[in-house]
Amino acid sequence: MGRRGVLPAVCAACFMGMVLSQTTLTPAVTNTTLIQDVTSLTVTPVILSSTTPGCFEYNISTCEPCAPGSQYDNNTLLCWCCSDPGLCLFPGACLPCTTGFYQPLAGQQQCLPCNRGFYTNFTGSPLCHPCPLGSFNNNTGRDSCSTCSPVLPGHFSSQQSSTSCAPCALGSFCNTVGCSQCQMCPGGTEALQPTAEDCTPCRPGMHKAPHQTMCQICASGFFQIHWGQDSCDVCPENHYCPSPDVNPIKCPSDAFCPAGSLSPGYCMETFFRKEGETCELAPVTIALLVVGGGVALLFIILMVLRRRKDTDGELSVARAPLLRKERPQGRYYGIPCDAEPVYAGW
Repeated sequence: MGRRGVLPAVCAACFMGMVLSQTTLTPAVTNTTLIQDVTSLTVTPVILSSTTPGCFEYNISTCEPCAPGSQYDNNTLLCWCCSDPGLCLFPGACLPCTTGFYQPLAGQQQCLPCNRGFYTNFTGSPLCHPCPLGSFNNNTGRDSCSTCSPVLPGHFSSQQSSTSCAPCALGSFCNTVGCSQCQMCPGGTEALQPTAEDCTPCRPGMHKAPHQTMCQICASGFFQIHWGQDSCDVCPENHYCPSPDVNPIKCPSDAFCPAGSLSPGYCMETFFRKEGETCELAPVTIALLVVGGGVALLFIILMVLRRRKDTDGELSVARAPLLRKERPQGRYYGIPCDAEPVYAGW
């Protein structure tokens, strides 16, 4: 009798602990002899479920569906003795879903693995959580997600529940943990390849504005001798810049170099000479122009005189009387005559 008085108290304490922790009660039912000794705990009429040893001691009318986040445990009589799978004598007898698994419904026989892009990191979960921005998961049944960087340097994930990370494009980079988007390289720097973790400064003779992707060569007449610049400088006046990565060169004294000059400009030798900031005609050029102009004028005068002479001759011929034609002496109707015959008009 002393044994019967101690066991109910021990079993009641075990029962309360199992309900609070929601763990399996398998150890409590492995010894069927001990279970038979605590029949005094049953306060309701006993309904026998089967003749299996141990089950006839339980009141299976109290069987309940396993709660969401748990599954039926067929390794314990507290669940196995119930008539339908998914039912146990009380919710605490069900097995909670392990990490990476979930069950949104009640009375289920097993938990489901989290899909790709989802995870759950605690037991007894009724649902899975999507991987946050900057992370991914390409396997099922996972209890965590992997960050895109540094696991995948130079990659990012801009959406939740991602199953993979995308590489940063040319001109952008990612150097932080869990990049949700890549950053454009600042002015004067560039990313030379995809999946970059940092940017490289532009070389001398090149530049890059903040909105551009790659470094650009300075235009003609511009130069830049420093690293990592976002613009080029125009070649100053009285200097010329044959290469964009060298200092401007002083213009020669006999040449012209306006601002932005790629090379010095010279006046045409012999015919022109530099005078201040312009080119003027040389004396030889002026003399040649005068002689050439005189020759051209004389030629024009001669052409006009010849044309006038030809015109006067044509007018003289047009105004002269008709010339008599020489005809041989002859007789016409017995009359000697050397003139043209005269018609009477009939």
